[in-house]
Amino acid sequence: MSAPQPVRGTRDLIGEDARRHFHVVETARRLAATYGFDEWSTPIFEETGVFARGLGDTSDVVMKEMYSFSDRGGESLTLRPEATAGICRALVSNGLTQSLPQKVFYTGPMFRYERPQKGRYRQFHQIDVEVLGSDSPLADAEVIACGWAILNELGVAHDTILELNTLGDKASRDAYRTALIGYFSDHKANLSEDSLTRLERNPMRILDSKDEGDRRIVAGAPTIAPYLTDEARRFYETLQAHLIRFAVPYKENPRIVRGLDYYSHTAFEFVTTALGSQGTVLGGGRYDGLVEEMGGPHTPCVGWAAGVERLAMLMANPPAAPASVVLIPAGEAAEGAALDVLQSLRAAGIRAEIGYRGNLKRRMERANKTGARAAVILGETEIARGVAQLKNLTTGEQAEVPLAELVAKLK
Repeated sequence: MSAPQPVRGTRDLIGEDARRHFHVVETARRLAATYGFDEWSTPIFEETGVFARGLGDTSDVVMKEMYSFSDRGGESLTLRPEATAGICRALVSNGLTQSLPQKVFYTGPMFRYERPQKGRYRQFHQIDVEVLGSDSPLADAEVIACGWAILNELGVAHDTILELNTLGDKASRDAYRTALIGYFSDHKANLSEDSLTRLERNPMRILDSKDEGDRRIVAGAPTIAPYLTDEARRFYETLQAHLIRFAVPYKENPRIVRGLDYYSHTAFEFVTTALGSQGTVLGGGRYDGLVEEMGGPHTPCVGWAAGVERLAMLMANPPAAPASVVLIPAGEAAEGAALDVLQSLRAAGIRAEIGYRGNLKRRMERANKTGARAAVILGETEIARGVAQLKNLTTGEQAEVPLAELVAKLK
């Protein structure tokens, strides 16, 4: 019988892969906290309707990619394909719509049945930042600035470009939708089947089509700019002014869209070509009607999500493997004292290990092989004198150190 393998589209995180992954997550968590975001955690699966409402029943995710199943009670459940819908559901079900705004950081695995490719998996991971309950363009600017800060801290900002657009307010979108229906209706014969389905219900989604034939038609489609109301135009101009103050560079891209009615105003993506063809590593926008879809009151929101796998791949160098201090007792009689020293180092926050067996030579070989930074050698003589032999495994230098000074010396 052959050994079991990971399910297609999934992978194990071990060694360098794990270090890259967790460095992205911890960097995002730390910087989001400096922007005042609190971390939430929601269940890994929800009622299917949470995502159908949140993503739209004509979206590719809902139509083709969700992992949905019926539980033993016959209830339809879905592994989360993204975080925002669950966060909005949590806001409502925990009674937090009376305590706004809420600034949320989120991270965890997501699930979509799609063709595995570079940087994309069927179980993938995201970091997510949301401001729930503010209609100010400053909130939009802050979430974008937070994303930019994270990309800078990871050392990948130079490989990305922020592309920005506005979807306007409802009046703007209604006028724009009418213009798009008129334009695309003239090209019905050449639209893909998916785009024909969207033409009457979500014509803006055609602008985001990946079909090559659709893209040629989209190139000549009208933009939203002529249809913006004065209020929507002021919102967009204020956002741009804030981004300049936050020193976040951007370029405008009128083809960035969101097809559902509850999206409004800001839409943005940090894109890169460093992973091959152009792809989004961090993207989001304003969604002022999703909380209402979850049964809550009108609650303006803005946020973004980023793929951990793609950010980890963009990083030039992985974080260094953590280096331990290895305790090496010289003889069985010294082992008890070595364990006491081992625990004192750990209590001081020093990564410390002890070999489970072997003579002095073999334990030293093992310490060198695993990349330990130092070895603490304890024999009966050292124990009697209250000292240890401390060997720097990088330089090879060895010195006698009083046990009382060992923690300070290693730090």
